[in-house]
Amino acid sequence: MFETQTLVSLGVGLAVFYIVPKILGFRRAVQSIGDWPGFRTIFSDRFLWFPFTVPGISPGPQRSFYKKYQDFAQAGVDVVSAVNYLPTPQVTYYVADPAIAKEIVGARARFPKPLEFYDILAAFGSNILVTEGDEWKRQRKIAAPAFSEKNNRLVWDETVLILHDLFHNVWGDREVVELDNAMDITVGITLLVIGVAGFGRRISWNEDSIAPQGHSMTFKAFLHSDLAAYAMLTLDALNEVSHRLFLRILFPDWILRWGTPSMRHFIRAFEEIKLYLAEMVEARRAAKTKEERYDLFSNLLDANEDELDSAAKLTDEKLVGNVFLFLVAGYETTAHTLAYALILLALNPEEQEAFYQNIKSVLPEGREPTYDDFSSLSYSLAVFNETLRWFPPVVDIPKQSAEDTTFTTTNAAGEKIAIPVPRGSYITLCAPSLHHNPKYFDEPSRFRPARFLDPGSRARDAFLPFSGGPRGCIGRGFAETEAVAALTLLVARFRVTVREEARFAGETREARAARLLRSQHSLTIYPERAPLVLTRR
Repeated sequence: MFETQTLVSLGVGLAVFYIVPKILGFRRAVQSIGDWPGFRTIFSDRFLWFPFTVPGISPGPQRSFYKKYQDFAQAGVDVVSAVNYLPTPQVTYYVADPAIAKEIVGARARFPKPLEFYDILAAFGSNILVTEGDEWKRQRKIAAPAFSEKNNRLVWDETVLILHDLFHNVWGDREVVELDNAMDITVGITLLVIGVAGFGRRISWNEDSIAPQGHSMTFKAFLHSDLAAYAMLTLDALNEVSHRLFLRILFPDWILRWGTPSMRHFIRAFEEIKLYLAEMVEARRAAKTKEERYDLFSNLLDANEDELDSAAKLTDEKLVGNVFLFLVAGYETTAHTLAYALILLALNPEEQEAFYQNIKSVLPEGREPTYDDFSSLSYSLAVFNETLRWFPPVVDIPKQSAEDTTFTTTNAAGEKIAIPVPRGSYITLCAPSLHHNPKYFDEPSRFRPARFLDPGSRARDAFLPFSGGPRGCIGRGFAETEAVAALTLLVARFRVTVREEARFAGETREARAARLLRSQHSLTIYPERAPLVLTRR
């Protein structure tokens, strides 16, 4: 009897001191937004231990990637709310309204980024992506000049050299090249580009397969050729770290060192990268003579050394943090987008043919493209942008309201509506939802690069793959230059098709597209497996 009474008392105490405050906090949060339509769930989409979409339980992370515009279409408005009970009652707004998105990214002080969401990218040190306020201004002043016009020209020239090395010294005179996965070549291309344009180290496709003295892993992934296909042989330090960096958020280093083989492999790769980056900074600083170079790494260190205000200079920890950010952003996002572009071109042969004809009109008689052709190769950039519309590398862009404010949007009936936004509310700019908003993109479910050739198109206001405003991606020019050069050279020489496999014989066009575009999530999204064939034109 006594034990039963004790248990009852404990249950009542738990309800009074834990459950009841959550319920009351939830009700206050719902009332603070006028019960704006949306999700009411136990967990938020940021609750790592419940990463699934279940009605009433959690909206689920990456929801906009899978649902695109569906949630907003059902609500009849381009802003949807979410309120959760656990771990703390909280308001979140999901936004697919380009006018509101533009207001948010343009008002950095009113809508700062919640830095706790970016802890994963501070693993190697503070950098411009994980800072706000004066610290962000200080770091951006040093980092931004690295992305110069001279660097863009270097990116173009080196991309062309790397593709020629692939065409002539790896593929040779082969008429047909089969790929187990589109990323088998795109990762290699972008790693080699970031090697030279990012760090001043030119590497061929068949080099750097042996770890240097003092290291147990190579700096880059390398591709191995045989007579049949190309396949990734090793998970090098950079690939391993960028795809599994979330492990450092979930587990302390000591568990990783004594955990599963995959955990141990990751922490070894993490420590290798950290050692490589520290060595690079020290070697550059100790060099007696410094050549005039335009790679990102040299530009960053030169700008830091030229800073007259010693208090504004970046510490070694911040230099390494920004160099790591350059590494990841410089290779992974472009590698994944190029892979998706090749898949979409293979799935849409009529669009690929239009692209090829445009290349021929700009480069008659097989003339090699130069950096001066960049502006003329508008269709190449349109293919890249349309791919980013479908697969933005960062699916959700998080912000937080620093003050009580309101958003103004328009409902399905065309009526203007004011939405209350309490101070502290989280705001998620849903890039896939924006990119599939039918008010701004005709036939949003169709791959149609030509939509980006119209300079007056309203769709540009709803296009957010590089974020926007003062916090927009400073490496956008680097990525666009590399992508335009790579896509132009590949499609000028090869027709891209889907590799036929007996087990998928008879599948519909829709089923094939769904299979090839099935994606995984690391720091950015990437195609799970897309076997392709490149046939020489």
